[in-house]
Amino acid sequence: MDRNRAAERLSVLLRHLGCRSAGTIIAHHTSGVGSLASFHPQQFQYTRENNVLSLEQRKFYEENGFLVIKNLVSDADIQRFRNEFERICREEVKPLGLFMMRDVTIAKSEYVPSEKVVSKVQDFQEDEELFRYCTLPEGGVNIMFHGIQDYDKNNARVHLVMEKGDTVFFHPLLIHGSGRNKSQGFRKAISCHFADANCHYIDVEGTSQENIGKEVVNMIRKKHGFKDITLKDVWTFRGRVVKGERINL
Repeated sequence: MDRNRAAERLSVLLRHLGCRSAGTIIAHHTSGVGSLASFHPQQFQYTRENNVLSLEQRKFYEENGFLVIKNLVSDADIQRFRNEFERICREEVKPLGLFMMRDVTIAKSEYVPSEKVVSKVQDFQEDEELFRYCTLPEGGVNIMFHGIQDYDKNNARVHLVMEKGDTVFFHPLLIHGSGRNKSQGFRKAISCHFADANCHYIDVEGTSQENIGKEVVNMIRKKHGFKDITLKDVWTFRGRVVKGERINL
């Protein structure tokens, strides 16, 4: 890997991690309250000037690493996304590259394709209906999903209570997750990962990401029969432009 590029990436990560210690963060459910008198736009590291977020919302995201936008998705859109998800589960549509993860504890006893046996739909970027979500205003073992080493369960947590249509944005370095669904119904959510088109690919060999990189490549090779595909090829295929021009990604 290019040494200058690696040093630059490390500098960015250290700046993100070193901005504020975890013990000093006070989080709220939404954009929070507080004085903005001592906070200036040039201090923002994680957001750019825009006409979507208020100064208060940007400050909250800067301090806490997440931001909840209430009622971002309309009831009509939610119903359309639900209908498309159910069509995919019934295998009525098969978008290119889409991957369904099934609940192994249920799938063995269910013979009819339905949402009952599907726990997650991945790589839906070629499904025009589900991808539209990404363009809205702003007993078995699974591979590619790894725990965090040396995580202290006693660390302070922020529990978010979200309603239908709410959306939460996470900083990529913020540890986050959701607990098991203990209700009798389904809990549906759509997750998108956004990146600046100027971002570039790095060689993960010899890093903590090497194992997951191999898992991703092996899965694609097995699923699609590609022999010489690389991790960069995988992410290039999985990425789509939401806004602007496609450059490096």
